[in-house]
Parts: sequence; structure tokens; C-alpha cells
Amino acid sequence: MAEGNLTMWNEFILLGLTDRVDLQVALFLFFLMAYIVTVVGNLGMTMLIKIEPQLHTPMYFFLSNLSFVDFCYSSCITPRMLMTFLSETKAISFIGCASQAYSFGAFATTEVFLLAVMAYDRYVAICHPLLYRVIVSPRVCVVLVSITYFGAFANSLIHTYLTFRLSFCQSNVINNFFCEIPLMLQLSCSDTSINFLLMFICATFNSLSTLWTILISYICILAAILRAHSREGKQKAFSTCASHLTAVFILYGTLIIMYLQPHSNSSLNQNGLVSMFYTVFIPLLNPLIYSLRNKEVKSAFRKVMEMKVLSLVFDD
Repeated sequence: MAEGNLTMWNEFILLGLTDRVDLQVALFLFFLMAYIVTVVGNLGMTMLIKIEPQLHTPMYFFLSNLSFVDFCYSSCITPRMLMTFLSETKAISFIGCASQAYSFGAFATTEVFLLAVMAYDRYVAICHPLLYRVIVSPRVCVVLVSITYFGAFANSLIHTYLTFRLSFCQSNVINNFFCEIPLMLQLSCSDTSINFLLMFICATFNSLSTLWTILISYICILAAILRAHSREGKQKAFSTCASHLTAVFILYGTLIIMYLQPHSNSSLNQNGLVSMFYTVFIPLLNPLIYSLRNKEVKSAFRKVMEMKVLSLVFDD
């Protein structure tokens, strides 16, 4: 649609990871395998927690939601990226871009909130074990998870609405493999000062509130562990926190690298690689972290597999 000498874009071009034709098929196969593992790992973790009674605890309730969110926000990005590897056109419609930006923002923010809730859960379990079932009751678990979803989806809705009501009449080329709101604001020919200010305020509040929750929780946990006299108790406390801490370090470390580095032309490829890590590989790594480092999950998985084998034998 033309207005004077300005062209209002109704689609955008995703540059992707590389323009080298000889790498497209190899990258497609690599990311297809990564996505398959992500889907199987996260949905498998969610189903395992649902069907295995020994995992019906608050910690695994939160973990099942984390796995579901990992599956969802990976599915917002990876299938579209796989399409761009094999198609000649890299275009994405205006509505498709807005939907992708909203979905990714909502699920990514939910993940950050859930990690804070899981830190609080570990704090109560280790520092107040006798009151754990009272403080983190099933009703409280549902309320906490509902708040994380509602807050994250409302936050993403506000930013997406304010972004895609702007005019886009400059370049329609997105120097990444998915639609991300900060990149969209750079393409707008409208005044984006309010958008950037609101995004800065919300991002600062969300990141600081969740990060402080995690830090304070683990400072209290560390103090409780150091006061414990039982060596076995210390090891159990460390083991229950190790997986969560690993996931926290990977996510926040990646986000810090992404958003605190200078934004220059020389770092655009690096930005794409970091974006790829937290959109593709973190959802892939999380189920591996929580399964390989968790004795209860491995025990439940073996139990389910043994029951499956026995049922197949007796059916025959």
C-alpha cells in the first residue's frame, strides 16, 4: 500500500542464519533433529510427570509446566525457521510476524517467571521442610502457575499490540530468523520512544524481580545447607537444586550476552547465533538437564519402561 513516497509493508523478509545455499540442507537436517529431540524430550517429560504417581509433587508440577512452555516457545520459532531453509522466499506475513512475536514473548517470559517460582519452591522445601506441604499446597501451585501465565501473556500482548500498530515504511528486512519486537521497532518509521521506554521498564522489572527471587532463595538455601549437620542431607539438597541452577545459569547467561553486548553491524551474526541458542537449544537442553541429573526422574522413567515391556510380554 502506497502513501506518497512511502511503502507500507504487509510482509517481512527473514534473512535467517546464512545466505549460503550449500548449507541450507545441512542446517535443515540439523535443526530438524534438534526440534524432534526437543518435542520428544519436553512432551515426554510432561507425560512422565503426569502418569507417574511418585512425581506428583509441587516441584515436578512446576517442571511439567516448564517442559510444556519449552515445547511451545520452541514450536513458535523452529518450524518457521525450517521452512526458510528449503524455500526460496523468506517472507513472512504481517499477521504471521505479529503472531510469532507475541507467542515467543509470552512463552519466553513465562519460562523466566517459572524459574523464579521453582527457586521459591526449592527454598521452602529446604528451609521450611515441615511446612512445605502447607505453604506449597496444590492450590498454591495452581495459583502461582496461573499468575506466571497471565502475567507473561498480558505483558507480551501489550508490547505486541503497541509494536504492530506502528507504521512500517522503511526496510522490511529482519536480520534474524524470527520476528522479535526489538528488531521490529528498528524497522518502524513511527515514533518508537514510548515503545522502547515501556519495553525497558517491563524488561527491567521482570528480569530484576525474577533474578532477585532466585538469588535470595538460593542464598537462604546455601545458608541452610551449610548449617546442616548431616552429610547425606547436604548432598540431597545440592542434588535437588543442581538441575534448576544449571537451567538458570544457561538462560540468564545467554540473555546477558545477548542484551548487554554492543549492537553493531559486526555483531549481527553473533546476535543470530545467541538468539539461536536461547530459542532452539535451551528448550532442547532443559529436559536433558532435569532427566540426566535427577534420580527420581530416571527411576520413574525406568519404572514406566519396565511396565511397558511387561505389558507387551503378557499381551503376547
